[in-house]
Amino acid sequence: MQLLLDYLFIFAVIYAAMIVVYFATGLTVTWINNRHPDRRIQKHRDGSKRMWLEIRASMHALATSSVLLSAGYFAQTQGWVLFSPLALSWWSFPLMFAVCFVLFDGWFYWGHRILHLPAFYKWHVPHHKSVAPTVWSNDSSTTIDTLIEHGFYLVVWFVLPVPALSVFALRLFDQISGMVGHSGFEYFASRSSRFPSPLICTTFHDLHHSQFHYNYGNFFSFWDRAMGTVHPKYDALVQEMEVTGAVPDTKAARVENSAA
Repeated sequence: MQLLLDYLFIFAVIYAAMIVVYFATGLTVTWINNRHPDRRIQKHRDGSKRMWLEIRASMHALATSSVLLSAGYFAQTQGWVLFSPLALSWWSFPLMFAVCFVLFDGWFYWGHRILHLPAFYKWHVPHHKSVAPTVWSNDSSTTIDTLIEHGFYLVVWFVLPVPALSVFALRLFDQISGMVGHSGFEYFASRSSRFPSPLICTTFHDLHHSQFHYNYGNFFSFWDRAMGTVHPKYDALVQEMEVTGAVPDTKAARVENSAA
């Protein structure tokens, strides 16, 4: 019984922290977007009418994600893992953060691809009802969707000697960057977010929502480029934004009859 109470306390703290981050990020990004309407990506659509539906769904998804993260962390504190965590130091924290960063991007890409298979898409389609995503859309997912995409936050503790702070920092970064990536407004398009750089900008994931069959990655475009699923007009759109400084309506980048 004491173990259960200890775990529930950890879950409650993590879930509360995730809710605070969700609303703090959402309100901040919305405030910025309202002052820069010209940065909207899909100028012919406005997804804000789905805000309350997305927030309600997000409360459930964040609870699921918090269960995964807290269960993995609790297992590590109890020694139920393959490797003891590295002692937290100036080198172990950034090293394991970087390792987890790269591994999670691969996990997310393939989990995301699985969710687009016909047998699994029914659990992912609620997320894609946000054709024009907003900052509130990031966690608007079903339980199965969240278990597949965020299962990494349970598994990683068992197979790597990760300092807890490295995983918590990754989860925090993932939450904030994911919400910015779903915001529907572009501020970061630059040479660093197009080929040959593996980094991405908000337009990358926005194209996934508006056209569905491209850009499955989370932090990088590496897997999409390697597997041929990067949107064929993505790099040109980013380059256009570099040259003009304006955000074009991605409706013009529509690719018909996609089979990617």
